[in-house]
Amino acid sequence: MKLIHLSDLHLGKRVNEFSMLEDQRYILSEILDIIDREAPDGILIAGDIYDKSVPSAEAVALLDDFLVRLSARNLQVFLISGNHDSAERMAFGGRLMAGSGIHMAPVYNGTTAPLTLTDIHGPVDLYLLPFLKPAHVRRCFPDQEITSYTDAVKAAIDAMPLDTTRRNVLVTHQFVTGAARCDSEDLSVGGSDNVDAAVFAPFDYVALGHIHGPQQVGRETIRYCGTPLKYSFSEARHKKSLTVVELEEKGHVTVRTVPFHPLRDLVELRGTYEELTLRDFYESAGYRQDYVHITLTDEDDIPDAVGKLRIIYPYLMKLDYDNSRTRAGLLPTDDLEDMPRHSPLELLEPFYEAQNGQAMSDAQRSYARDLIEHIWEENA
Repeated sequence: MKLIHLSDLHLGKRVNEFSMLEDQRYILSEILDIIDREAPDGILIAGDIYDKSVPSAEAVALLDDFLVRLSARNLQVFLISGNHDSAERMAFGGRLMAGSGIHMAPVYNGTTAPLTLTDIHGPVDLYLLPFLKPAHVRRCFPDQEITSYTDAVKAAIDAMPLDTTRRNVLVTHQFVTGAARCDSEDLSVGGSDNVDAAVFAPFDYVALGHIHGPQQVGRETIRYCGTPLKYSFSEARHKKSLTVVELEEKGHVTVRTVPFHPLRDLVELRGTYEELTLRDFYESAGYRQDYVHITLTDEDDIPDAVGKLRIIYPYLMKLDYDNSRTRAGLLPTDDLEDMPRHSPLELLEPFYEAQNGQAMSDAQRSYARDLIEHIWEENA
């Protein structure tokens, strides 16, 4: 059984006010080309299909076109909603689309029925588990103590009709403890969204979404495939790829990646204005059609630097300086990505201590964490 694992398309996303729709259209076509070469039995798309819970008309049209083209290949496609998606919007029309081989995970209601594919080694049961918060799961299991994300995911898995003698695949969208994060992902309250990888023990392969860098967590078969495109300069060094999973007989799974070749890369350049505008440099470097973050090391400001640099680098996204003044904190930059990111609880604790002359107690910290999480859940 050959499966292709994708996630975090973030259709409709803007990066530094640049629309990524053209780049997304291009990479989806490349994905279709890879699918044609690989001839998989199914496609797994592990959440964050859209970048916003209310996507733009252009983003909806892009997904519609992609799904139509997948369906025309007589493939079985399995999608779940992520934390950026509206679970209700993603599930709409799901039963109708299933007839065309497009299987949308329904809004979670406490039950998860497997979808089964069969090959020469027998059945493969696929379980679709959309992004969950503890509050979602508590409503389904009011008699269980569910306080953490690990508790929530474990409760959902325990309720699945798993047959561990068969091959089982899970598609889900959570942050698994130990995964390497980057700045383009949502920050949780004090790391409270962590899920222990041990809860995935019954599955032969776990197709994860949420983290943008391709990586395994613990064993090779618990894996984030990552985003198909770079959505932040914190991802500039990522090697974006598609994951191919092959399940032979029970207990034998192989995982490999196929690299992507985007329309435009996301690159970081550093040097003086003179160095970066030398014809020999920019004609040989090949960055003129890429999205660029430039750090100028000139001691003096360059008048209208952005306008001048965009003549050479039309997709310049960010410009800042690194010189003796910026290092001394005398010249502010507009680079919000490089600022430290703190959770609400991390901001609250020093404020509380400054106002009250003492640190928060463990009980106060726990109460504050629960309250912040409740507010986030109510506004999700």
